[in-house]
Amino acid sequence: MFTFFTTNEANNALPDVIKKFEYALAKKNEVSKLEQQLQMSLSTTNSFEEYALLKQNLNSAITKFYESVEILENTGVMVKSIEQGLLDFPSKRFDEEVWLCWKYGETEIKFWHEKDSGFMGRKPVEVSDESLV
Repeated sequence: MFTFFTTNEANNALPDVIKKFEYALAKKNEVSKLEQQLQMSLSTTNSFEEYALLKQNLNSAITKFYESVEILENTGVMVKSIEQGLLDFPSKRFDEEVWLCWKYGETEIKFWHEKDSGFMGRKPVEVSDESLV
């Protein structure tokens, strides 16, 4: 279900979002580890059986990773980058659609940016910024 977030709503959702983000990040790291193991197995083993098992494990891990991203985005956020830890909450500033921006490690939503400006265009949310939804 799509929704626009106020700053307060985004901050209230953040603990659950962080938990789901960390789960997705763990799944992403698992995929990376299995990809490395698969590459190493090509040069260190002659066993197709071992390679096939690693490949099946990788396929499963990739599926779980994408499922974790879907669960995360079902909270209403948009994943911009798992690797960089960037998530955006859809919001409105007056009549303009904008993103409330969160980076992994931040404890609250403190920034927003226009739809097309991205992380580098982040602007601070004013304490009493009632223009955001």
